[in-house]
Amino acid sequence: MPFLVATSLTRHGGHDAFMADRLAGPDARNDPAEDHPGEFGEPHAAGPPGRRVRRRWYTVAVLLALLTGFGFETAQLFIWPPQGMPARVDAIVMLNGPGDRLDTALKLAWAHRAGVVVISRGSPYWGHGSVCAPKIPGVKFICFDPSPPTTRGETEFAGRLARRYGWHSIALVATTPQESPARLRLARCFGGKIYAVNAPLPLSAWPGTVAYEWGATVNAVFLQRGC
Repeated sequence: MPFLVATSLTRHGGHDAFMADRLAGPDARNDPAEDHPGEFGEPHAAGPPGRRVRRRWYTVAVLLALLTGFGFETAQLFIWPPQGMPARVDAIVMLNGPGDRLDTALKLAWAHRAGVVVISRGSPYWGHGSVCAPKIPGVKFICFDPSPPTTRGETEFAGRLARRYGWHSIALVATTPQESPARLRLARCFGGKIYAVNAPLPLSAWPGTVAYEWGATVNAVFLQRGC
């Protein structure tokens, strides 16, 4: 009999302990696998390697966004800027630089799109003091050497002429990459309407010209803000 009682108590005690363990839940068990996660084969939570991967993807995403924005601005400013002019303006101003500018300006002059054509003949595209255009009936040519010999010098001179002669509209003859910075500078010296007619530019000249005009635009926006 004592043996049966002991056996019964042992069985009941083991059952009670099992039930207590079940009711208490996993937090109350002394399970080494819970105290040391990963030691018995469970996967670890995302640690520093996961954060490094996320930071790397974030950096890549930011760089892609910046490159996309830079490409969009480049296209808007230097590749596909708006251009065109009405049937007639007060003056046509040809800026100095690469591309077939003179032929473009002379075609507009022969079509009598303006009564005055202003031609910048800075070196090396024009010799100083040389004849810059043929005589066209009903069209006045003004040829000048800009000082400084840059777009800034050209637009400052055009602004002074506009005030002297009372011009209200000007058509710039330049190349596509130069158009946006030239408009920006001329708008500071001239309060009238500004249009643009762009001359062809050799394909090989595009990369260097776009890079140069980016620098000229940054210079005009942040450093040389006056006329």
